[in-house]
Amino acid sequence: MPRLPDCLVAHDHDRYEAAVPLRLVPAAQGSDLGAVAARARFEGGLGQVLALQDEVLVGTGDGSEPLALGAAAAALGEGDYRVEGETGHLDLLAWALGAYRYERYKKGAPVPTLILPAGADTDRLAREVEASYLVRDLVNTPTEDMGPADLEAAARRLAKTYGADIEVTEGAALEEGFPLVHAVGRAAATPPRLLDLRWGESGPSVTLVGKGVCFDTGGLNIKTGKGMGLMKKDMGGAANVLGLATLVMAAGLEVRLRVLVPAVENAVAGNAFRPGDVFCARDGQTVEISNTDAEGRLILADALAYAAEEAPDRIVSFATLTGAARVALGPDLPPIYATDEDFAHAVRRAGDEVADPVWPMPFWSRYQDYLKSPIADVNHAADTPFAGSITAALFLRRFVGTVPYAHLDIYAWTPSARPGRPLGGEAMGMRAVFGVLAAG
Repeated sequence: MPRLPDCLVAHDHDRYEAAVPLRLVPAAQGSDLGAVAARARFEGGLGQVLALQDEVLVGTGDGSEPLALGAAAAALGEGDYRVEGETGHLDLLAWALGAYRYERYKKGAPVPTLILPAGADTDRLAREVEASYLVRDLVNTPTEDMGPADLEAAARRLAKTYGADIEVTEGAALEEGFPLVHAVGRAAATPPRLLDLRWGESGPSVTLVGKGVCFDTGGLNIKTGKGMGLMKKDMGGAANVLGLATLVMAAGLEVRLRVLVPAVENAVAGNAFRPGDVFCARDGQTVEISNTDAEGRLILADALAYAAEEAPDRIVSFATLTGAARVALGPDLPPIYATDEDFAHAVRRAGDEVADPVWPMPFWSRYQDYLKSPIADVNHAADTPFAGSITAALFLRRFVGTVPYAHLDIYAWTPSARPGRPLGGEAMGMRAVFGVLAAG
């Protein structure tokens, strides 16, 4: 079960009293801090941290950033600290998120330690931090050590920890039952596979589907070298659903949870799938390939169709799916599409409460015309510069039938460090969706 990370220590009266206090300072008070702060040009700006002889000042800017304390965890050296004054749950979470280090290949300096105040919800903190660190670790790991087989191993470890069942489909069974997953992954040295994790025996049934493209060359529509630079993160959807599953199982939610992860590499070889090919998806729809660099929606289509066969109460997918979503909303704010708009808005509200923002976007059905094919039931990627995130979501919706469905088009990466969000892999939408699931 989850335990607190090294950067957090449960309340101990003596250690708490001896710890260095952290004082949160808004920019509005930055000019009233005396000569030492003035000489250091500390003005209470977001991300500013100033260590004084007997306390540490942490700037919160205009107060709109709930993870402001994370800047101190990233900046300070080894030692014990405590937050002075009123402390909320998000302050404590911010510290842990800011203290994260990816150290698989290079060890860094010891992390500072926050002594938690009395009454802190240590169980909730442990769950949230473990899930977030898991997502970040998976996304940050290069494909040499996080290919489809490694992603399977991570899912198996998770299943063992929480007593879940897991099945893996590969080889001839994958080719027959999940033709699109097989087609995308067949050119890679590591074979494609479908991971299927189940947990829980009662309550509503929720199926999570995560895009597990462990590396994306673009296939025969090959990316540039620069375009491939971050493609180890193209399994960020898979990482996020495994993180969300961690939250659900660790909290013991009364749900019947299923997690489906199609795990592949989109590689270039003589047997790679081609633009113009037509494949029959798991549910019988014929799909024309227009661009092999839009592979994620193909593997999701088979997994979604498989999920829908059991008619769960809800399907939620996470995927690093489109650049269009980043053009529209940037790297921080994932769009959420939902056949049930109330669910989308509930996730948005939950995200606002836990510093995990999302933004509802529409399944604008008129754009389905962009997906027409003259030779197949559907073209998998629209041949237009318009509405790329919406058309990708519309393509996915075709495979869930009448099951209530939501899709998050995430970036899974923080491109420049901010308080509570170090450079690198990131959980996005995970805590927000969990908040709605936990509320029932």
